Amino acid sequence: MKFVPAFALAATALAFSLGAAAQTTTLKIGYATTKESHYGVGSTAFCDEIEKGTSGRYKCQHFPSSALGGEREMIEAVQIGTLDLVNTSTGPVGNFVPEVRIVDIPFLFRDYDHARKVMDGPIGQDLLTKFPSKGIVALGWTENGFRHMTNSKRDIVKPADASGLKMRTMENKVHMEGYRAFGIQPTPMAFPEVFGALQQGTVDGQENPIPVILASKFSQVQKHLSLTGHVYSPALLLLSPKVWSKVSDADKKVFLEAAKKAAVAQRKKVNDDENNGIAQLEKDGMKVIRTVDGNAFRDALKPVYANYAKEFGADNIKKIQDVR
Repeated sequence: MKFVPAFALAATALAFSLGAAAQTTTLKIGYATTKESHYGVGSTAFCDEIEKGTSGRYKCQHFPSSALGGEREMIEAVQIGTLDLVNTSTGPVGNFVPEVRIVDIPFLFRDYDHARKVMDGPIGQDLLTKFPSKGIVALGWTENGFRHMTNSKRDIVKPADASGLKMRTMENKVHMEGYRAFGIQPTPMAFPEVFGALQQGTVDGQENPIPVILASKFSQVQKHLSLTGHVYSPALLLLSPKVWSKVSDADKKVFLEAAKKAAVAQRKKVNDDENNGIAQLEKDGMKVIRTVDGNAFRDALKPVYANYAKEFGADNIKKIQDVR
C-alpha cells in the first residue's frame, strides 16, 4: 500500500470541502412581512423545495419584515440583480409590468376560488410571460389575499362612511382610482412606514388582507375593521434574470415546481388566517364589521369601470369575470 503523507490528505480534504462549498449558491429572498406570515410560509416552502430538489446546490437566506426595503425597492433590486428573489404583492408590480394591473381592479373577483382559477389558468399564466422583457423572471403566482379596510375613526358599511378618510394605499393607480370613487383620500406609502403613520395619525387607515393585518399588528393602532373584500391581491415570486441565466435546465424545472409548492403553502396560510384571524383581531380589541353594502361599493365604481375598460379592454375584463 502506497504511503500518502498526512499533509497531502489534508490538502485533498480541504480542496474537496472548498469544492463542495463552491457548489452551493445561497440566494437572498426578501418579503414585506414576518417569517411567520403567509409570505414567510410560502418563501420557506419554495426554499425548502429548491434545496431538496437540487441536492443542496441552491439554498436561501431570508430577509423578512422589509429588511431590504419596501416591495418596489425589492423588485427594482431583483431587476438589477442586487437581490435574487422577492415574494411580493402585485401592488407595485404594475409600475414594472403594466399588463399586470388588470388583476388589481376592485371587485373583479367573486371569491378565492374564482381568483385562484384565473391566476392558475391561461389568463394568469399568460401574464407571467410578460415579465422577461422587463428584466424580471416570474416563477409563479403566490397570494396576498382579499383586502379589507381598517381605520381609527368609524365603522365603514358603505362608501359614504369611507368618504374623507385619509387611507394609506399602495403605489398603484388602479387601486387609487377605485378608492377615490369611494370618497377616500388615497395616500401612497411604502409598507415599512405604515405602522408609524397609523400610530402618529398621519393617515386614518389602511387596507390589506387579514394575514397582513395580523402579521403587522395593526390592531394596536386601528380600532375599526370592515370586511370589504374590495380588491383581491395576488402575489408573485420574482427572480433575477442574472440568477436564472446560470440555472441549468434541470434545475429550472425544480425552481418552477418549487414555486407551485410555495403557492399551495402560502394560500393555505391565507385560508387559515382568514378562518381564525378575524376572531383574534376582535380579541385584540378591533371592532369588526362583517357585512358591508357591497352593491353600494360596486355602484360607486361604475364610472371608474368605464376607465378600466378603456385601459385594459372590456373584453379582457369580461374574460376574467366569466371564469368559472
